[in-house]
Amino acid sequence: MNCRLIFACFLGLTAAAGPGALRADEAAAAQDNPPATRLDYTLQASDLIKVQVFQELDLDREVRLSQEYTVTLPLIGTVNLRGKTVRQACELIQDLYNRHYRVNPQVSIMVMEFASRTVNVLGAVNKAGAVDFPPEQPMALLDAIAKAGGFSRLADRSKVKLTRVQPGGRAEMQVIDADEIIQARAQDTWLLQKDDVIYVPERIF
Repeated sequence: MNCRLIFACFLGLTAAAGPGALRADEAAAAQDNPPATRLDYTLQASDLIKVQVFQELDLDREVRLSQEYTVTLPLIGTVNLRGKTVRQACELIQDLYNRHYRVNPQVSIMVMEFASRTVNVLGAVNKAGAVDFPPEQPMALLDAIAKAGGFSRLADRSKVKLTRVQPGGRAEMQVIDADEIIQARAQDTWLLQKDDVIYVPERIF
């Protein structure tokens, strides 16, 4: 994939560093990719990220997040990025280097490759199966059903089931009235997570 995401941290940057502290290639990338939503992108397992420390080429690494959301970096070892946005990950890594090894390090993070994210939509829809959704954008329950071809004519839209596996491995299921969401024009409710399962039952006549 060619999708890339960049965020440069400047916490603790001294005035002496000046406006030229950001690498020219990073500055160009930042101009080409304005930071509208990317700073709040939450890193996912299997994302490939590039971590750079300004003027410390021996610390630069491309690393893929493990299934436990960890990466291993020079000097600071294993870093847990579970639930971290790009901004938070950058600040955490910068703080770890600053605390133990470098004074006012300038850290940047680029997402080089986004992990594939899908949800499964099953039951009374017109195209049941896995549905992909963009890594930088949220997807709601009704969006996923629309991507699965929409409700079939036999669908019981008042009893849509959403099953999600929690971090501890326990599956939780919610019964959702899709008609209420439609009537309230609140399509952005029930935002989905990777590997969620949506099941639309048929009406009982």
